[in-house]
Amino acid sequence: MNQPNPEVTPSPAPVHVLLADDHVIFRQGLSMLLQENGFDVIGEAASGSEALHIAEAGQPDVAILDYNMPMMDGISVARELHKSSPHTQTVLLTTEEDQASAVEALRAGMHGYVYKSQTADELISTIREVARGAIHFNTRLGPGALGALSTGDSPEPEPLTERERQVLMLIAKGFTTRAIAKELGLSAKTVESHRSRIMQKLHVHRAAELIRYAIRRQLISP
Repeated sequence: MNQPNPEVTPSPAPVHVLLADDHVIFRQGLSMLLQENGFDVIGEAASGSEALHIAEAGQPDVAILDYNMPMMDGISVARELHKSSPHTQTVLLTTEEDQASAVEALRAGMHGYVYKSQTADELISTIREVARGAIHFNTRLGPGALGALSTGDSPEPEPLTERERQVLMLIAKGFTTRAIAKELGLSAKTVESHRSRIMQKLHVHRAAELIRYAIRRQLISP
């Protein structure tokens, strides 16, 4: 009868990962890459709401979230995930370097920040570090600068709730009140109430000012 070798170290448990990106080919390619490197991809999502649903059921160790997803960006998803799945570490994927999104991700409690243009090795390294509890931002901003920006006074803190951000995004995209109500499953009266509160919070009086705010906060592209 074979006896177990006491010197053999058991393999570490795989890191369970959730992927959320609305670009299917990119997401599937990244999933294959992660699995080839020993990660367990527990689910793939094409939207923020789908990511939250999968995370609630699967409780992943790490959630990799695309910044620009429809209706709910990666940072907003991370904020919700930290409530529903507090042990899940979150990594933001973005197409280009942007100081504002890096700082916003830090303030949202995210653990990693990676550009899609970076190498596969850099992404793998970031996920492994984040899974161990580290904060790893692949940005040219130094840790000291990011730390100061993330904890210092913000010239423009985010005053809107998640629902208000969704309404604002649709306003900025040119949706009518009726179309917004249908898209979000709300009444037209509720949408108008959200619009009024958004304008009060942002101290603006015209739709054009709302659009400029949405562009500045990267809720929509200019």
